[in-house]
Amino acid sequence: MQYTREELVKIEKELSTQYKHFVKANLNLDLSRGKPATSQLDLSNELLDKLNSYLSDSGIDARNYGGLEGLPECRKLFAGLLDLDTEQIIIGGNSSLNMMYDNMARLCLFGTRGEKPWKMYEHEGKRVKFLCPVPGYDRHFAICEKFGIEMVSVPLTGNGPEMNIVEKLVAEDSTVKGMWCVPLHSNPQGVCYSDETVNRLASMKTAAKDFSIFWDNAYAIHHIYEEVSLRNVFDAAKEVGNENRIYYFFSTSKVSFPGAGVALIASGLDNIAEIRETMSVQTLGYDKINQLRHVQKFETAQAVLDHMKLHAKDLEPKFSLTLHKLEAELKECGFASWSSPRGGYFISLYTFPGCAKDVFKLAEQVGVKLTKVGATFPYGQDPEDSNIRIAPSYPSLKELDIAMDVLCLCVKLATVSKLLNRT
Repeated sequence: MQYTREELVKIEKELSTQYKHFVKANLNLDLSRGKPATSQLDLSNELLDKLNSYLSDSGIDARNYGGLEGLPECRKLFAGLLDLDTEQIIIGGNSSLNMMYDNMARLCLFGTRGEKPWKMYEHEGKRVKFLCPVPGYDRHFAICEKFGIEMVSVPLTGNGPEMNIVEKLVAEDSTVKGMWCVPLHSNPQGVCYSDETVNRLASMKTAAKDFSIFWDNAYAIHHIYEEVSLRNVFDAAKEVGNENRIYYFFSTSKVSFPGAGVALIASGLDNIAEIRETMSVQTLGYDKINQLRHVQKFETAQAVLDHMKLHAKDLEPKFSLTLHKLEAELKECGFASWSSPRGGYFISLYTFPGCAKDVFKLAEQVGVKLTKVGATFPYGQDPEDSNIRIAPSYPSLKELDIAMDVLCLCVKLATVSKLLNRT
């Protein structure tokens, strides 16, 4: 929509009056992180006293040492839930992010598949590179920064990463060693990778023999509006002999308790052997009591899926409210666009270029906390200063209603100010 300068001045005055009203309200609202609400955590309260016995069905005493790969029953539960082979799974602690960090450390210190450790490239004046679909997950980027790995941004389309770019980069440069992927309900756009994208990722030719995909399937069962299928990446990889290209991560952080869930890594059997060897020095086994508690509560994969329907019931009104507010407040004026995810934990908002930081500051000044602008890009730098990640899960509906009114107002106010400066 086109506006004259006189119209913009009038609109800015009206918006400023509304903004001052919110300043006086002394708000303290948080849309910054994808935390489950208390009502969602309550769904798993049974875990707090769910331990019928410390002996697993296979006779393992969960209180004692041993079981590096995790309880057989727990591995079987997740194998059925995620359509994986039990033998390719290792159960860890409560955090899949921790397992990603450890895996990156292993590759940097010891290498994989007979290739030299990634840290050795620094002695040759080179840097290992990782491909990062953007917008993406800030904690993935933080891991790369911590290990001195250079990040290369790749656009994320509605079907996954732009594969023509990905295939060119991995084919030409042997220092491109890996890639981050959140293949289902991605953070923050809610993108679901197409079958073609999964097939191309699994089969593409790479200059690096040890090229590795960190397949962070965090939202594999986190559907809200409808169930979305994802091509099994190991099926695709097995067809071309590339099972060891994939490191698959998952956790129950947003299934049971974020601070006390169960995480896993899965990969090809050669990789699993390497991981076991390194882990055997690091630990004698992760928390089997917590693993057993989860097995006793859920028992079957179907029970986990039924549990996730309760999460969806809690999340759907919040996502619907957020999308309704964006549609009602910002569509007609054309000041922003946004994703409409079918699951996951986030909605991705795109302001006019150059406006996102202003929106963040305006919201912060009235007590609405947003994810820091740039967090969804490597090195915290959004080249368009446009993307804002919205996390609707944690606030109550009443709080979310107010927070979205503030956010939409801030988008309009920042945009009008930008347009006035251009005219």
